Amino acid sequence: MNIILFGPPGAGKGTQAKKLVDFYGIPQISTGDILRANVREGTELGLAAKAYMDKGELVPDKVLIGIIKNRLKEDDCKKGFILDGYPRTVPQADALETILDEINKPIDVVLNLEVPDEELVGRISGRLMCKCGTSYHIISNPPKKDNICDICGGEVFQRDDDKAEAVQNRLDVYKKQTQPLINYYKEKGILVSLDGTKDINEVFEDIKAILAKFA
Repeated sequence: MNIILFGPPGAGKGTQAKKLVDFYGIPQISTGDILRANVREGTELGLAAKAYMDKGELVPDKVLIGIIKNRLKEDDCKKGFILDGYPRTVPQADALETILDEINKPIDVVLNLEVPDEELVGRISGRLMCKCGTSYHIISNPPKKDNICDICGGEVFQRDDDKAEAVQNRLDVYKKQTQPLINYYKEKGILVSLDGTKDINEVFEDIKAILAKFA
């Protein structure tokens, strides 16, 4: 199964992607991860990307799509893949379709997790982090001691981009970027929207029921 996973910040996309990886044994492909891997390994495309990144510029689509094409040709993608964070624009979706046609790996389904803005703001603006990487939530998963990490004893904090005003801005940007893509894939008949407000395991059961049609 070849899957694209959409969902606004806080919708639980990362959690569902991990469950998909564990259950189906197909890789989650994040553009950020493969960019960093190519830069680290010094590939030709990685060096091209690094030149832009070092100047603080966005990596052009032609470089990014080349990196994605190479990644999708790897052996672990033979049974399928989950694209996370790509495409972000209609031109990227067109470029992706071209390379998927070349390697004969069409997208089977685009899963779109839907959660109302007010719930997303509540989910994200309640998040707390520790420098050791442990995450908490003020309501659903607070640290045992106020502002102290259960794991390392460090001070927990709220990231600037998790504050309510910043969260709303992130959601607005996401909608502007993604709405045209939702329409794009809806017209192709492969978009399925899911209720992301349900319990994590209920959402995953819904996803499995959808994917059973393609297995």
